[in-house]
Amino acid sequence: MTPQEMETRIVRYGDLRPCKTAFIDAHTPGSDQKENFTIIGGGVSESPDQHVHISIPHGFNIGAAGQPPKCRNSLHSHRTAEVFFVLKGRWRFFWGRWGDAGEVMLEEGDIFNIPTGIFRGFENIGDDYGMIMAILGGDDAGGGVIWAPQVIEDAADHGLVLSEEGKLYDTKKGEALPEGVKLMPLLSEEELKTYPEPTTAEVVPGYVARYWDMVALADRTPAKVIGPDAMLRDRPGFEVALLTRGSATEEMHQHDRPSVLMPVTGHWRVTWEGGSATLAPGDTMSVPEGLMHTAVPSMTGAAALYHIIGTDDPAGSTWHG
Repeated sequence: MTPQEMETRIVRYGDLRPCKTAFIDAHTPGSDQKENFTIIGGGVSESPDQHVHISIPHGFNIGAAGQPPKCRNSLHSHRTAEVFFVLKGRWRFFWGRWGDAGEVMLEEGDIFNIPTGIFRGFENIGDDYGMIMAILGGDDAGGGVIWAPQVIEDAADHGLVLSEEGKLYDTKKGEALPEGVKLMPLLSEEELKTYPEPTTAEVVPGYVARYWDMVALADRTPAKVIGPDAMLRDRPGFEVALLTRGSATEEMHQHDRPSVLMPVTGHWRVTWEGGSATLAPGDTMSVPEGLMHTAVPSMTGAAALYHIIGTDDPAGSTWHG
């Protein structure tokens, strides 16, 4: 594969194209400044304005959320796995029907394998624009987003309504549901009772991995972060590992399915049969299946990189409570 061909599989941080109208809370005060990015796969955006950088199926989706300080993403759930790692800033994740069942603060590099089937939200609690990178299970990401009822009600007060097909309509722009199309129904009280309300103590130990703990484990071999025998033992349809300078190797290798490289710190030189490229934090690279390659730090200083690859496991429930 030539360098020019591989560049089509690299999304540079500076080239990310945001969508500010991706979800139903795009007009709701406190959530109206967030930006959504769909990097690999179709994602779960409810807006036709969402740009998809790489549409090649990987068995999972890669996306990102960028938010200024005090901006939050409203309470929602997914039918498949949702994993976040912090690229920039400091973030608070919260969960439960009303967002008060539990919470955890994440720093740069930390990763959170959010249990499926639980309402969750997050906000930038840092002082600057923050960015979190996301991995969603399945090629279709579970068919969209399930919103807490109050989110849909609040959105309607600010002009956005959602059809039962998951498409947004902005009544402030004169848009209306087409004839015969119904509004997205609110979850009933009986349905809401099926959504768990785990505490912080129940969630954090098995679903959160801290950056420096992972770095320590990756001193000689890549740290297995998410997987059946990893720090966070789970089978969400993909596996995640962290590489550092100590565990990176020049030895060429290949995978039987596409894999993704996402630097957290430092610059990384990826070499393959046909060329090489340098990745910086925030860049995302899709490595084709069967391609011999290797990734090593290209400069001095701290260097860490997340590696994601799909598995044959279902992309479904990750809550073990």
